Amino acid sequence: METFNSKDMALKAQKKILSQMANKSVVQMFIDDTSSEILDELYRVSKEYTGNRSEAQKVVKDLIKVVVKIAVLFRHNRFNDEELKLAQNFQKKLHQGAMTAISFHEVDFTFDKGVMSGILKESRDMLLKLVNTHLTPKSHGRINHVFNHYADPELLTQLYNPTGPLKPHLTKICNGLNKLLENGTL
Repeated sequence: METFNSKDMALKAQKKILSQMANKSVVQMFIDDTSSEILDELYRVSKEYTGNRSEAQKVVKDLIKVVVKIAVLFRHNRFNDEELKLAQNFQKKLHQGAMTAISFHEVDFTFDKGVMSGILKESRDMLLKLVNTHLTPKSHGRINHVFNHYADPELLTQLYNPTGPLKPHLTKICNGLNKLLENGTL
């Protein structure tokens, strides 16, 4: 006998529609202004680092699609208790990553690309485990694309170069992360 569940069908449709509409208006439904500013700076970092506008757009668009899809899954209570624990651990890891990024920025000569890259890779692995049964392999590829891009030790080294061209972007990213930490969003 065929099983049909309208809730599952609605969720699939919502994820599909939202993934096709990863633009500013949709982002504002799920992402606050500070997070949006951070995303803009991440785009600028990617664009300057790669020298490729379309690659930078693709990385940030993939990031937005993943964030929106995970928000939809949370909104529809799709995670079981074990996955919710994993989500809490992922959130703690993001918090740790934000604190580490800010600390490396504020305290001269403390940056360690291995530490920052490691935190991002651990975050990626936790997120992949969290969404394993909920998102498609294409979405898993997006997660890998985003985290592998920003965990690149060379990108991180250029980003944290005190005299480098990416320094102003890092300052804005860290200011945004500080706001998110202060208001409890992150």
